[in-house]
Amino acid sequence: MTIFGFLILLLVAAVIGSIGSAIAGYSSRGCLTSIAIGLIGAIIGSWLSRELKIGEVFVFQGLPVIWSIIGAAIFVAVINLLSGSQKRTPRKRKS
Repeated sequence: MTIFGFLILLLVAAVIGSIGSAIAGYSSRGCLTSIAIGLIGAIIGSWLSRELKIGEVFVFQGLPVIWSIIGAAIFVAVINLLSGSQKRTPRKRKS
């Protein structure tokens, strides 16, 4: 893998992590967190697709995108459930 391919992989992982966090209803805390969530989501999603015996739909640079998003959303939901984090509600603006 070239350096350019690795950077593209990190970018795709960051997007996957952000989408997975948004689906789970939580926002990630930064780019590195999104990359980590995306890569862990790829591991969980790949494992889940093998266990369910369902093929990978869209693979980019060796990363199963759809299953990675599903895995990232599951990962974020479980982490927030275990840590007891609550959704952040936006502050009301004073008129």
